[in-house]
Amino acid sequence: MLIPLWLLVALALAVFGLALWTYLLASGRNPLPFPDRGSRIFSAPSPEAKDVVVALLAHHGLRERYQFNSSGIQRSILWDGTIINCPPPDVLRKLDAAGASIGLVSEDPVSEANAAAAFLRSKGFEARVVLDAEPELPIAFVVTNALSCTVLNFRKHVLRLPRPTPTRGGPEA
Repeated sequence: MLIPLWLLVALALAVFGLALWTYLLASGRNPLPFPDRGSRIFSAPSPEAKDVVVALLAHHGLRERYQFNSSGIQRSILWDGTIINCPPPDVLRKLDAAGASIGLVSEDPVSEANAAAAFLRSKGFEARVVLDAEPELPIAFVVTNALSCTVLNFRKHVLRLPRPTPTRGGPEA
């Protein structure tokens, strides 16, 4: 039985593509927008500090993939989904000066945030939902005393967010 050359080439390309994607996924450099496992967000006190932290992380293998700025918030999104940002003072005030956030993916961020706040309150903790920290993005924050200096945020899948700006290797060390 003779196998057509075009079929062999297509099969070889598919196997190569799958192997490359598997390697990139295993090394923390998934080029695709899925799976979207949420994010872990850390704040820097100034844009200069954010850039220095991003450069330091790049030196240790966590390189910047995108920059995404909104509402005066400057963000560097790393290949593993970690975000280093620099929020303006008004956003920090709304979030009780939280310097970190655990980002969770949700189809309905507002209802999920309200459900999370209700759950935390039912367990004896304080919790409130903040919807206006970044009004142009579908993000709902839960400020709670169940976490120290950290909030929860519920957001739409990365494919339903505005497109970030890709970077080439990020800031140099």
